[in-house]
Amino acid sequence: MRASVRRPRLLAAASLAIAALALTACDKGEGVREEGAATQASDTAPQDKPTPKPEGTAASKAPGEKGTSGTSTGKGEGRASAPAKDTDPNAPANRVPCTADNTRITAAPVSRPLNHMLLTITNTGSKMCDLAGYPIVKFEGAQSVPPVMEATKPQAVTSLAPGKKGYAAVILSAGDGSGGEGRTAQSLEIGFQGSDKMAEAALQAKGVHIDDSLRVSYWVTTVEDALS
Repeated sequence: MRASVRRPRLLAAASLAIAALALTACDKGEGVREEGAATQASDTAPQDKPTPKPEGTAASKAPGEKGTSGTSTGKGEGRASAPAKDTDPNAPANRVPCTADNTRITAAPVSRPLNHMLLTITNTGSKMCDLAGYPIVKFEGAQSVPPVMEATKPQAVTSLAPGKKGYAAVILSAGDGSGGEGRTAQSLEIGFQGSDKMAEAALQAKGVHIDDSLRVSYWVTTVEDALS
């Protein structure tokens, strides 16, 4: 009876000893070698490939290919372009009236024709200016301005580029005395059609003799046309 009881206990002790040996063998490297092999295999595995980009986008186009519709080039395509500015100085948008603010005027008597004075106007501005009509001539003490000689009207409005000159003539008095006794004027102002501002035009020191036959010409582009 005692022998039969001891035999199972011996078998149980042997089983425990075998299990302990198996655990010892794992701790000594057998299990580690398997894990190391798995780790080494993962280290040598190829890296993940980049995810391919969908076809049809601007990034997938080869160099030189045009982008598909719907892509943006960054150059403002589709926007309404502003109209180009006209740089032609003769264009209406680039012209201004000639006034006392953008011109300089001189007045000087001439020897021929007799009793005539020449007005010379210079464009001192930066834009083309138009001389509308004829000069408004106002001598010192005058109650009215002299009328224009219609026969001198040019075919087109006289225009002056910056720095260019225009001309007009003034008939000061009648040579036959038909203009009355007359008087001597020491100062002169010139006005412009469509403007209320007057420009001073200096006279010679002794002044000029004027009478009731005063007349003016239209603004023209040459001295010859003004005095003809």
